[in-house]
Order: sequence, then C-alpha cells, then structure tokens
Amino acid sequence: MEIWIVLVGLCLMVGLLVADWLRPGLVLFSVAVLFMCTGIVSAEEVLAGFGNKGVITVALLFLVSEGVRRSDALGHCVERLLPEKRTMNVRQGYVRILPAIVSVSAFLNNTPVVVVFIPIIKQWARRIGLPLRKFLIPLSYAAILGGMCTLIGTSTNLVVHGMMLEAGFEGFTMFELGKVGVFIAIAGTLYMIFFAAKRLPGENAPNGDEHPARNEESLIVEVVLGPRFPGINLSFSEFDFRTHYGAEIREIRRGGVALPNLESQSFREGDTLVLDTDGTFVRTWGDSSVFLMLSNGKEYKPLCPPWKKWLALSLLALMIAGATFGSLPFMQRLLPGIRLDMFFWVAVVTVLMACFGIFPAKKYTKFISWDILVTIASALAISRAMTNSGLADLIAGHLIALSGSVSPLIVLAVLYITTNLITEFITNNAAAAFAFPIALSASEQLSVNPMPFFVAICIAASASFSSPIGYQTNMIVQGIGNYRFRDFVRVGLPLNLIAFVLTVVLVPLFWQF
Repeated sequence: MEIWIVLVGLCLMVGLLVADWLRPGLVLFSVAVLFMCTGIVSAEEVLAGFGNKGVITVALLFLVSEGVRRSDALGHCVERLLPEKRTMNVRQGYVRILPAIVSVSAFLNNTPVVVVFIPIIKQWARRIGLPLRKFLIPLSYAAILGGMCTLIGTSTNLVVHGMMLEAGFEGFTMFELGKVGVFIAIAGTLYMIFFAAKRLPGENAPNGDEHPARNEESLIVEVVLGPRFPGINLSFSEFDFRTHYGAEIREIRRGGVALPNLESQSFREGDTLVLDTDGTFVRTWGDSSVFLMLSNGKEYKPLCPPWKKWLALSLLALMIAGATFGSLPFMQRLLPGIRLDMFFWVAVVTVLMACFGIFPAKKYTKFISWDILVTIASALAISRAMTNSGLADLIAGHLIALSGSVSPLIVLAVLYITTNLITEFITNNAAAAFAFPIALSASEQLSVNPMPFFVAICIAASASFSSPIGYQTNMIVQGIGNYRFRDFVRVGLPLNLIAFVLTVVLVPLFWQF
C-alpha cells in the first residue's frame, strides 16, 4: 500500500509541475506532507532536508554569486572578449565568449551569469550587426556545461553531494566531477562553435526599437518575470501591473511567441514583458528579485568601486582554493577538529562579502531563491519516502531486469536516460533527488560501487538541453530571444547525445564498479 501511495503521489507531483499551476517548491512540499500524513516519512525526515549541508551551501552560494555580480567582475571580463570589428562572424564570436562563459559558470550560479551576459551580448550584437538569436541559446548551454565541471557549478551537484554524505559516503571533492564534466564541456563547446549557428534561427529577436516610446520621457524596458512576482497565475485583469510598478505592458512573450488579447491571459514565471516606463523604473526595480532580468538596452554597469571588484574575485578564489585543498591531509593536520569542506569556505566567504558590503547585507534575503531551497529540501524528503516504502528497491529491480543483463554499465545507461528525460520536464534538483535512492538500491542489488551511478545522476540531471522547461537559464533566453520549443530540440538534442555517450564511456574509466 505504501508503494502505491508514493507512486500516486509522484504521478500527481509530476502532473502539477508540468501544468505549472503552483510553484515547484509548494508542489513538492505538499507531496512530502502527504507522505508524512500517511506515516511513510516522519516529521523529522521531512525537516531533515532543510538542515542538509548541501541545501544550506546552495543558499550561501546565491549570496556569493550576487556579490560577484554586483562587483562587475563578469561584465569587465566579457567586455574585453567582445571586439568591435564589424567583420566578425558568429563562429568567431562563439570562440571568444563560449569558453569564458563555461569557465565562469563552473564557479558561480548559472542564472546570474546568464542575466549579466544577456544585456551585454545583446548590445554588442546590435552594434556589430550580428543576429542576437545566434547567441542566447549557446549562452545558456555554455553555462550549463560549465556547471558540470565542479562541485559548486550547479545546485544539482550539491544536492547529490549532500545525499551522499547523509548515506555515509565521502561525497565529491571540488573538481572530482570535472573528470567527466570537462570532457563534456569541451565537446559541447566545439559542437556549438561548428554546428550551432546553422541550426539556430537567424532573424533578429524582438527588441525595444520595435516598440517606439510614447514620448521623450518614456523608456522601453524588457523584464523576465521571476518566482517572486506577486501576480504569478493571476490574470491581467486581476493583477493591475500599472498600479504596482508604474509601467504599461506593451507586449508579453511566452514560448517564443507574443500573446494575443492580453486581458484574457495570466502571468507565468519566465514570461518576457516589454514595458513602457519612465526613468525611475530601472532605478527602482533593477535590484528586485521580482524580475529575473531587467534590460533597458544598455550594458550592465553597476556602481561599484574597483577595490570591491578585486576583493570579490579574491574571495571567490579563496573559496575555490580552500574547498580544493581543505580536505588534504596537511590541512587537516594544520587545523585539527575543523572540517575544511565546501560549506566551511562558502560560509566564511559569504560573511566576509557581507562585512565589506560587496552585497547589501540588510537585503540578503532578497538574493536567495527560496523556492529552489524548498524544492530541494522537499525532494530529499520524497526521496526518503521512496526508500522507506520500498519503491526505490522495486524500481531498481525492474531497471536491472529491463536492462536485459546484470551488467552495471547497461544499468548506468538506463539510469542516465531516465534521469535525463525527467529533468527535461521537471526541475533538475528534483530529478537528481528522485534518481538517487534508485541508484543506491541498484548498486546494492548488483553489489557494485555506487559512485559511478551518482556521477551519472549529476550529469544527467544537469544536461537539460532539449527543452526550455528543465533549466531556468533556458527559460530566460527563450523569452528574450523569441525562441520556439523546437529550436531547443534542434540544437540541444545532439548535445544530449554527446553528454550521454561521453558519460557512459568515461565514468567507468575513472570510477570502477
């Protein structure tokens, strides 16, 4: 009976996530509460996810990423990479910017990287006459590829890492996932340089120039609605945007198309709005978490003194170096009794950034995506329900049987494909949390090392290339670039295949079954 309850709960959860009626965090938390009410998980097991070290590390990394974003270190970097030669073609532009985006996103949250780069690349492409739509999907994909290379590159890696620690395993070191992730990132970048431009639409994406301002004091601004926007799932007539924000909606784009008859539509997260505003809108709402991105056609230029830029980069380097070398024996002998892991260094750097004012300490809660944290914590509780009910063992047994063999490599391939399909339609963190107990149970039934399965889960849950739904950065660029769903399939499906083949080939070479 418990297996059936969990199975029905999971099906209900997937249906609600695909329908997008409620925020993912609330959907998963509701399912976790359902399992608690039926006695499948205890209250302590539901709450355990909120105290998980990986979840808290993700929260702190939001603040570190915000500090680096505000320092303008990213903008300064990309400006030096984008030449002003009007003779440059799209492929040459890829060569200059994609490796840099991959490198940066390996150490920072992907969303702020993409949000900072979009206005800069948009203005640059307009100046030199290149089609913007050739660059935005590759920008998102490069950020995803970079996230596969390190422990902190994406929250998915930290989720699996935290679950490994809870299960009694050592967890990942800083660059352990890079043994596979770097090869996938290189192959994916080369694929985009040589083939992506031909598979992407070439006409220019909509921009503010197509919407003339009402008068000289008006300004056309593009915004992408975030999860904190108070009008999510409310109709235009129910939520008066003009009264709340002092701006008039000129157009709204969803799924790559402009919506007709605005009065009958409802606001959704990820919608791109073209607004007619006055000069105060950008100043008032530029730092608000209500909008994932806000662009007024000008390059991102935060007011930040140079010393903060260098201090932010130095603290980021300290965090990376500390997490990399903190687990070495000589460091443990130097500071006995202190676990110098990723959480330790992220916590230290977060406090230092707050003390030096690199991000506004009084507003720190605005920069944390609480829905993502609730999603992760609730997914861990649901994962526990899958284990407690026996559903994970049942699925693992069928997974082994369907593979037609007891070969761990075939099971790994099937597990990768299953996780990758799930992540294209629901959140990547939830997909990783659901796959983890199945991977652990499969390894126990096969009596093999579970580490190869854990690595495959990390890569598969992050490799969301064929859909704009599974990854937030894909959703952001879809609205800005006016892409259709099929554009992601055309460009992203080969990337999915590249990641799958390299994972299945390389994982057994670095981690023995």
